Amino acid sequence: MLGILTRAKARLNRFKALLEEFYVSPYRGALARARREEDDLFMLFVFAELMGVPNPAAYYTLELQPLLLERFHEWHQRQGMDHSPLDGFRCC
Repeated sequence: MLGILTRAKARLNRFKALLEEFYVSPYRGALARARREEDDLFMLFVFAELMGVPNPAAYYTLELQPLLLERFHEWHQRQGMDHSPLDGFRCC
């Protein structure tokens, strides 16, 4: 009896995964694009003060800069900037 329940549960889990893939896959690209745009806006918000754009939350975003420096190079290239827009900070 326990073996039958285990197999039924496994089949239901596979069916659930199949249904999830069926309903999610058409929107995966749009969701990834929206996530990238949101991340780009956040990066701009964090590094705005360094680029000369007034940032009212600079005190709070300052501590995030060291954590996001790893992704800075990819971000500025994705924004169409060939070289780093920050004076004194060369990542390329």
